[in-house]
Amino acid sequence: MSARSLNVAATRIGTEALGPGVRSVLWVQGCPFRCPGCMSPDWIPERAARRAEARELAAELLSDPRVDGLTFSGGEPMLQAAGLAEVARLARQVREISLICFTGYRLEQLRSRPPSPGVPDLLAAVDVLIDGRYVAALDDGRGLRGSSNQRVHHLTRRLARCGYDFDGRPRTAEIALSGPEALLIGVPPTGLLAAFDTAVDTVRDTTSPGREQHHER
Repeated sequence: MSARSLNVAATRIGTEALGPGVRSVLWVQGCPFRCPGCMSPDWIPERAARRAEARELAAELLSDPRVDGLTFSGGEPMLQAAGLAEVARLARQVREISLICFTGYRLEQLRSRPPSPGVPDLLAAVDVLIDGRYVAALDDGRGLRGSSNQRVHHLTRRLARCGYDFDGRPRTAEIALSGPEALLIGVPPTGLLAAFDTAVDTVRDTTSPGREQHHER
């Protein structure tokens, strides 16, 4: 896989659940942290998922003309920082988009001991970085961050005065269905994740043999 290719867990074009405005989301595959209670356990393993080039992904993420921002999550974006930085660069050649990025690393570590060569380039492109590992006991059900230990850094002023409360807003989420697959988009309000898992398990148990039921988050 080249530096400009990515191992992609999923994408979603045109959502209002992961930041201000209408956004497209790219989740990468693979994360070193394995936080207990992670809402995306299927995307933790370092395994091959969808391989895609940065140019292909930039075009896909902007395929809805309403999209005015991108959100990168995972998995751990900073392990594929070079490819994501290229996606952001190519997207901004087409449209002036904002960029939000989640990471389990602290900003100070990313600056002093970056885990991959492209981290400085990705940080230079990011408008809002949400950093820190998810801690289930500190999940207060508020804001775009998953738990209260995670911090919201405005690395540019692009979204600083947009009126979106990253820390304290009520949470929203969307559920997208595509055939036998279900995708939960957003940082879920209290109780939604458990209800989603129960619903998916129920459907899986009642699905006829030979038809596979997936759920992705």
